[in-house]
Amino acid sequence: TRISIFMNLFNVHVNRMPIEGKIVGIERIRGKHSMAFLRRSTENSRQKIHLDTKIGKITIVQIAGIFAWRIVPYIAKGQNLKKGERIGIIRFGSRVDIFLPSQKTEVSVNLRQRVKAGCSTLAVTKP
Repeated sequence: TRISIFMNLFNVHVNRMPIEGKIVGIERIRGKHSMAFLRRSTENSRQKIHLDTKIGKITIVQIAGIFAWRIVPYIAKGQNLKKGERIGIIRFGSRVDIFLPSQKTEVSVNLRQRVKAGCSTLAVTKP
């Protein structure tokens, strides 16, 4: 399951942990700088954060947009973080994709819903 969050120029671009977990890997990938809401933005510069959580493996992908040229991480491999802790910032218009295990989670947000970092619940664990 993928949840994508687009941040325009006027949004806060500090990204937070969606769930408690351990950082097991961080990959920086150089790429293009298309608008983050376009399909081709999957070729943009990005950072993949791999987490080990109580519901399984989760990947967070911070994607730089047309104006965002820097992704600044606040984390390191091996760190244990709690839900809501800051993981980094993307400068200006950008996107964050969160990949969750489908069999263990149920999405709580709707298409085009505005969410707030550290406050909005994106998904819940299935019973």
